[in-house]
Amino acid sequence: MQLTIRIPDEYSLSIEKLTEKMGLKKSDIARLALKQFLDENSSEDKEKPFDKIKHLLGTAESKIDDLGQRHRDYLIQKIKKN
Repeated sequence: MQLTIRIPDEYSLSIEKLTEKMGLKKSDIARLALKQFLDENSSEDKEKPFDKIKHLLGTAESKIDDLGQRHRDYLIQKIKKN
C-alpha cells in the first residue's frame, strides 16, 4: 500500500538529517515511526494509562493516613528531631 502525507517543514528537516545520519530512506524512517506508533497504540490489552506507569511511581508505606495532606508538618517534625 502507498500512503501520501503532508508534514511540517520542521519534520522534513529532521527527517533529512536522519536519512544522512542513519543511511536510511525517508520511507524507511516513516515505516519505523508508524510501526512504533502502531505497536504502542493498538495493543489488545485494555490496560489504562495509569496501570502502564504505576510501577514507576513511588510508594509510601508510612501508615500515616494524612501524609499527603500534612507532609510539610511531618517533615518539619522529623527535621526538629534530628
